[in-house]
Amino acid sequence: MNRSVCLLLFLAIGTTCVAAQSCGYKKCDSQPVKSGMLNVHLVPHTHDDVGWLKTVDQYYYGANSSIQRAGVQYILDGVVPMLEMNTERRFIYVEMAFFKRWWDEQDDNMQSRVKKLVNNGQLEFINGGWCMNDEASTHYNAIIDQMTLGLQFLNTTFGECGRPLVAWHIDPFGHSREQASLFAQMGFDGFFFARLDYQDKQNRLKLQNMEEIWRGSPNDLGKAADLFTGALYGPLYFPPPGLCFSHFCDDPPVQDDPRLHDYNVEERVKTALNRSLEQAKSYQTNHIMWTMGSDFNYQAPNMWFKNMDKLIKYTNAGGKVNLLYSTPSCYVYHKNRAAGVQWSYNDTDDYFPYASDAHAFWSGYFTSRPAIKGYVRECNNFLQVCKQLEVIGGPMPFTNTGPKPSSQTFREAMAVAQHHDAVSGTEKQHVANDYAMRLHAGAVECQDVVGRALATTMKKGSVEPPVAQFCSYLNISMCSTTEDNDRFTVTVYNPLARQRTGYYLRLPVNGQSYTVTGPDGRPVKTQIMKVTPQTVKVRGPRGNASSELVFPVTVPALGFSTYLVNKTNTRTTMMQSLFMPKAETNVVSMMIPQAP
Repeated sequence: MNRSVCLLLFLAIGTTCVAAQSCGYKKCDSQPVKSGMLNVHLVPHTHDDVGWLKTVDQYYYGANSSIQRAGVQYILDGVVPMLEMNTERRFIYVEMAFFKRWWDEQDDNMQSRVKKLVNNGQLEFINGGWCMNDEASTHYNAIIDQMTLGLQFLNTTFGECGRPLVAWHIDPFGHSREQASLFAQMGFDGFFFARLDYQDKQNRLKLQNMEEIWRGSPNDLGKAADLFTGALYGPLYFPPPGLCFSHFCDDPPVQDDPRLHDYNVEERVKTALNRSLEQAKSYQTNHIMWTMGSDFNYQAPNMWFKNMDKLIKYTNAGGKVNLLYSTPSCYVYHKNRAAGVQWSYNDTDDYFPYASDAHAFWSGYFTSRPAIKGYVRECNNFLQVCKQLEVIGGPMPFTNTGPKPSSQTFREAMAVAQHHDAVSGTEKQHVANDYAMRLHAGAVECQDVVGRALATTMKKGSVEPPVAQFCSYLNISMCSTTEDNDRFTVTVYNPLARQRTGYYLRLPVNGQSYTVTGPDGRPVKTQIMKVTPQTVKVRGPRGNASSELVFPVTVPALGFSTYLVNKTNTRTTMMQSLFMPKAETNVVSMMIPQAP
């Protein structure tokens, strides 16, 4: 066959950095904090996994309850009126993948009510990323992207008062110093987590060192990467034992009618006092924090708030400790206003590997589900190319056939994939399949974006280049365009700000001899390699390439190079051919590893 085609490959990734703005702590000044007393900051929260035992859609709608009873939309539906009933109440929310979906479903009246709660400090966004990302198997570039997606939504929707002040990674399975450095550079003032090695935690509790200054980059960035960091008292990010008021828990409510036989105010207050005084022994200053919530809590928010209202009322009446509704940012604010406190510095350590008990190391996920880990990396590479060419190519022309293709679908799918139960590989198989499906859908839309952008760049006068074609399965030596055509061109795009030299392309073919001509019209050395039996077995009947054509390419910074490939009848590793212009039918592939 002589139909001309062009193959486009991507070599590396780019990086994006976002600066954060500050909103201040004025709302914290009005809190009923009492000097000379132990102040217990009650932080109502829910931890909503963006996929784990169920898919992200199932978690949002509350579907598939045979696996887990969890519906995020009902949490947000219920919390808003509960906050409006009492201006002292507080609630924090973390995962923007869920919140934005809920927000888009609300009418103008509800959105106005939510904005009021945000502006007066009752509803506070913490962390603010699209998800709560894993810290071991993620790429820093993808972490920045998923945080950017969530923070941009908050800034656009709520302005300054919607900006999170504190990072909140209460469930990832260990913590990296690089993550702390990134959070500090994003402008966060504090960072809280729950999972640290059980022996490390025992030691820190004894030394009153549960909170410290984590130096994320002492040798390079210095103080710019320093971050106040706290390990939660626990258990994990749950309420103190005996004080859980969720419909998932068995702890007794506050029964305050003295006419009833089960009146238990004194017992409930005693439990609160004991828990608070016990925890205070392990922390500096007269401020401690209770995490009042857990996984998918507040689906019945009235149970929580009604009992917390009573617990605060009756405990504070005793005059021994002061319970108050609060948020992590206000806790940080009051914690660091305390006089005479010298925080220790963590200059070198991270929190890997995490062991929850003896012989219980959470390290298997470093390598589990390698297929999804690899696919996430490849998609991250292609997303950077898509975003870059989306800008270079300019706005898409308006059509009446539906929304214009953009990188947004891919951005959201990649952001969800950074969740600590996604790229980590700790999710159920059907959830892993769902993550892969979302990534594929985003990549396909980005193929359209990239194809159109490069068509604009490669256009020669009034001649429009043909529509791009893509090869997405080069990892199993499968590409129908290169297999079935005797003549095609390969356009290699380099999104890096430096020239890339000596990168080897591997194209599945069925011939035994090919010539390759470079963009300067000179022949390029080639080699034919047989497809391995193992690859043929994995590929199955989906492709029939017998060999791979291998040759080196050189691509300028932020540019592309075009190579002409011709099938010949004579076996040779080097032959000359006429140079083919850039504008040809395009085949685009994203299956190229990231550059170092």
